[in-house]
Parts: sequence; structure tokens; C-alpha cells
Amino acid sequence: MTISDPQPFPFSDTDDLRIEPRFEQLREKEPLCPVRLPHGEPAWLVTRYEDVKTVLGDPRFSRAEAQHRDEPRTRYHRGLPGNIMEFDPPEHTRLRRVVAKAFTARRVEELRVRAQEIADRLVDEMTAQGPPADLVAGFALPLPVTVICELLGVPLEDRARFRHWSDAMLSTTRFTPAEIDRCVEELSAYMAGLVAERRERPQDDLLGVMVAARDEQDRLSEDELVAMGVGVLVAGHETTASQIPNFVYTLLEHPDQLACLRADPDLVPQAVEELMRFVPLGSASIARYALEDVQLSGGVVRAGEPVVASNASANRDATVFTCPEELDVTRQEASHVGFGHGPHHCLGAQLARMELQVALRTLLRRLPGLRLAGTGQDLVWKSGSGVKGLEKMLVTWDAA
Repeated sequence: MTISDPQPFPFSDTDDLRIEPRFEQLREKEPLCPVRLPHGEPAWLVTRYEDVKTVLGDPRFSRAEAQHRDEPRTRYHRGLPGNIMEFDPPEHTRLRRVVAKAFTARRVEELRVRAQEIADRLVDEMTAQGPPADLVAGFALPLPVTVICELLGVPLEDRARFRHWSDAMLSTTRFTPAEIDRCVEELSAYMAGLVAERRERPQDDLLGVMVAARDEQDRLSEDELVAMGVGVLVAGHETTASQIPNFVYTLLEHPDQLACLRADPDLVPQAVEELMRFVPLGSASIARYALEDVQLSGGVVRAGEPVVASNASANRDATVFTCPEELDVTRQEASHVGFGHGPHHCLGAQLARMELQVALRTLLRRLPGLRLAGTGQDLVWKSGSGVKGLEKMLVTWDAA
């Protein structure tokens, strides 16, 4: 097989949380589909659960090879030189170990108390102001931003600046290429400045640990240090900030499931996993290149050919999940791939899980009857971004 007659991908440009309707057909009839993304060379798209796990986890598929190719991608910007997503093991493993201890289940549980304090303070401020309130600006964004700033050692007062830079890095069409390049340069310079400050005044935060790993142990280069800092800052808040309102919106669209959670808040951890499975955050993974011929469900991917994997489609695979199109907060089945799979499985998955659990528990407990405000302009969806989600979500709740 060769990549010929590629179809434009993503297949639709919806900004809401609807999943691509063609995925079900592709999983059944064309599990290896030729596609062309907005940038880069043509690629294969895989949509079945087992194929997605193979592409993301099998060492026969490489991320490092993308450095030498015009990799298929939805976004103009390819990431900073030296970023962890450019590497395969063992180089990837070397970089990941530098920060992995900050994101272990034990360390994340230690952060839960602080995350809860932040969540309660944000709800205090929302209730003091009274409804309607913007759940994104008032809660969903400042919660993970505050946590990652404190963990990494980034001044919280700079959040507006790095949010703008983050939006540019994740842009598909919202920013021009020149604007994206400028924002990436500014963010890189900002992080390099924080690194210089740590060298002058060492601190016991994650950035300080990373600087020490660079200067004292020679475990990463200067480019890798800056790229790692940028990656942790951006990825450390973006997923959670997007998924909190996404999850709330999805639960409001499924009132029976919301009622189930309100009746039994202990289901929240299970509900977070189900929502991660059910809610699509993006169109496809970053590309991997076959290092040798690999047999997948729909045929053979030849050595040197790129493949992109749809995690969202894999999470709706009926051969793995019972009634996959239904949201079921009591579901107990195979692991979803909402956080990826394999060596590049999301480094901050445990942190994101904890923050999402804290967010849902807090909203259920503190804002009874939480619902859309009913103003007619309650929802504003992100547009031109590689991440699906809400920019604005006006909500109200029952008086205490």
C-alpha cells in the first residue's frame, strides 16, 4: 500500500464536542485511511483502539524521525527544538526522568489539599459575586494555572502573558504564522529568563530541580531545559482548563448522569475516567513514522511512512467499549487512551486526574443545581485551536 488520494483531515471543522461522524465508518470499513492534514506530508490515519495503541506504543513507530521530515500536523508550529516530544527512548526516557518525580501519584496526592484550597477560594469568589458567572474565567482556568505556576515556580501574575503565548502555540488558524513565531520566541525568552533567575537564586521548585539537573548533573542541554519548562507550563494547565468546562457541559447534556454523580459523589474518580474517554479534546495524535513495515488492521504501513492516530475514535471502539456512544459514569471497562499511550503517555496525567476530580467534587458540593445561565449567550466555543473547548460558559446555581 502507498499513501495515495489522501482525504483532507480533520474531516469537519466543528469547534464543539461532537466527534467526527466518519470515525465509526472508518473503524468498520477503512481502518487505515490516507489523509492530508493542514500542514506536512500525507499520512495514514488509524482509528481502531488496538491500532492506535500500536502506533503510540510500539517501538517500530518513531517520533524522532519526524525531525527530518515535514511531519503531518494540524498546527503550523512544530514545537521548540529539544522538546520531549521530538525523542524516542532512551533519549526520551532521559528527559522524562528529570521531571517525572513531580508527577507521581504520591506527589500529586500531596498537592490535592492545595488544589482543594484553590478550588474553594475560586467558588467563594464566584458566589460572592453572584450568578451568572463565567465558569471558564472564574474557575476552570485559574485552578490549573495556579497549581502549575506554584509547582513549576512561575509567577502567577504573568498568567495573562503565558496564556496568550499558549493559545498561539496551540493555534490552527486563530493566529497567523508570523504571530505564532513571535509568541513562541517571547515564551522561550520568558522561560530562559526564569532559568537565569534560578541560577542566581536557586529555589526548591520544579524549575529549580530542572536547572540543577542541567548545571550539576549535565542531564539535559540548555535547549532541552527551556523546552521542558515551556512544555510543562503549557501542557500542565491547558488540558485541565479545557476539560473542566467540557466535562460540566457534557454532564449538563446528560442529566441522568449528572443526577447519578449528585447522588453519589464517590463516583467522581470513575466519572473523570469515563469523561476522558467520551469527550474528544483534539483530532489526532502527533505523527509517528514507521521504522520498518508494520501490519495494522487495514494493511501494511511501509517503512518511512507517517501515521496519525485518533485517540477520540479509539475511545469509541465498540469492540472494546460496550455502547461506546453512551456516557456512563459507572463504566468499568478497558483503559481509555484519552491521555495517550506508550512512552509519550501524558506526563501530567495524574495531576490532571486529581485536578479534574477536585473540580467536579467542588462544583457538585458548592454549587447545587449548577446549570447554564439561560441568557442565550451562555457558550462561546474556541475556534482555530488544536484543542476543543469553551472560551466562555455562563452558569448559575441555586441559592444556598
